[in-house]
Amino acid sequence: MAIEQRQSCMILFSGVEDYLSHRVRFVMAEKDAEHEVEWVDPDYTKKSFKDVSPYGVLPAIADRDLTLFGSRVIMEYLDERFPHPPLMRIDPVDRAKDRLMIDRIDMDWLVRMNDIENSPTRAANVARKALAKSIAMLDPIFAQKEYFMSDELSLVDCSIAPILWRLPSLKVELPPSAKSVISYGKRLFSRATFQDSLTEEEREMNEL
Repeated sequence: MAIEQRQSCMILFSGVEDYLSHRVRFVMAEKDAEHEVEWVDPDYTKKSFKDVSPYGVLPAIADRDLTLFGSRVIMEYLDERFPHPPLMRIDPVDRAKDRLMIDRIDMDWLVRMNDIENSPTRAANVARKALAKSIAMLDPIFAQKEYFMSDELSLVDCSIAPILWRLPSLKVELPPSAKSVISYGKRLFSRATFQDSLTEEEREMNEL
């Protein structure tokens, strides 16, 4: 169905296993945002998806006359479009810290994940060790508060949880020293909204 005929409802273009799509689905679940999902196969894209995301970037949304692509842009838009519960902190300094952490996730953890999935065995094993080390070194920060650097769930948590969920399927094992990270992950995985954000394919990535 053409986008023009469905403007009354937000449309999310999502991959079934795509990490960036997953974190947007998590935000949407937290916001209880009414929407429809159009599942996009990365090997075959419909014209309706190309109209929204001309570069073929997942995820993307069509909301009335607005089209957006890129998970970070979409997450911040959703937080402003649906202000309750807020997922960005009020203080500008805190917001800057959260954005910086999401930058780190994208430039470090996400790159390692891509290396694991797309590299020869030896390089993939190097990336597994690097990813585990990078996550584990932040364990003291995870131990400080219920959520990452915050008493309330934020966009940072919505970006971290889908990565931690995927570690078993990526064959990444955190060291025993990362016990706070592991506890944090279990808390987020138990949220009804996180469970609602999972596709059937993603459920198979981790056994609670």
